[in-house]
Amino acid sequence: MSNARDIIIRPIVTEKSMKLQDTDNKVTFEVKRGSNKTEVKIAIEEIFNVKVESVNIMNCRPKTKRVGKYVGQTSAVRKAIVKVAAGQKINLI
Repeated sequence: MSNARDIIIRPIVTEKSMKLQDTDNKVTFEVKRGSNKTEVKIAIEEIFNVKVESVNIMNCRPKTKRVGKYVGQTSAVRKAIVKVAAGQKINLI
């Protein structure tokens, strides 16, 4: 297993992820491609000192974007939604 900070790339802060954090105590992170649920769980527990109940991982495909006549794509992202134990919290802001 690689370093915990190599697995967790950055938190994803959107309206939907903030709502999940407030209501269900779930936090969304962008993680390294090829990482699995166990590696993500260990990395989050090591970095933030919290107990992780569950991890859901999804691969998000790139979206086609267009600026004038030029067409390109956004980068593909691997997301992990981490549910933290009750009474514990991860502060992103």
